[in-house]
Amino acid sequence: MDSESVTPETDAAMQKAVDHLLQEFASVSTGKASPNLVENLDVKVESYGSSMKLQQLAVVNTPEPRLLVISPFDPNIAPDIERAVKDSKLGLNPALDGTVIRISIPELSEDRRKDLVKVVKGMAEDARVSVRGARKTGMDAIKKLKADNEITEDDVTLMEKEVQEVTDKHVKAVDEHLKKKEADIMQV
Repeated sequence: MDSESVTPETDAAMQKAVDHLLQEFASVSTGKASPNLVENLDVKVESYGSSMKLQQLAVVNTPEPRLLVISPFDPNIAPDIERAVKDSKLGLNPALDGTVIRISIPELSEDRRKDLVKVVKGMAEDARVSVRGARKTGMDAIKKLKADNEITEDDVTLMEKEVQEVTDKHVKAVDEHLKKKEADIMQV
């Protein structure tokens, strides 16, 4: 890394951690039907002799608040999609209805909602750890530039301040996303 790229590369690494957190959050059921529930988990369907993502084989709709409907582009692979959803870690029970798969999303109990809040808090902490890891990488790069006499002490101070500001921004984003997801889960 050179002195010009430390902050942008650190920022990009931290943004990846936040983006990954949002993908993980999308896969956590809040008791409402959402296409993200099956799309973001990369449900793999064994069909046509290979493993394909669900969104490559079907359209996912939510005609009702607690119902997902998966409409395959090729009706012949509907049983394969049903099997893939059953075998996934979603814990959903799909039902084949002619050429579409219907998935009822069960109401979440209070205990299950509290368990899910613990899960998303753990996901958020993992994201914070990733952000802090990117911060450490950025700070180490600054120290290396200083040791190689490529930057001055004033540059070190300025760059460390920039990296810390970027870190604070991303940690705040993680906290805001967590707060929103918690409220979403606890809403009945």
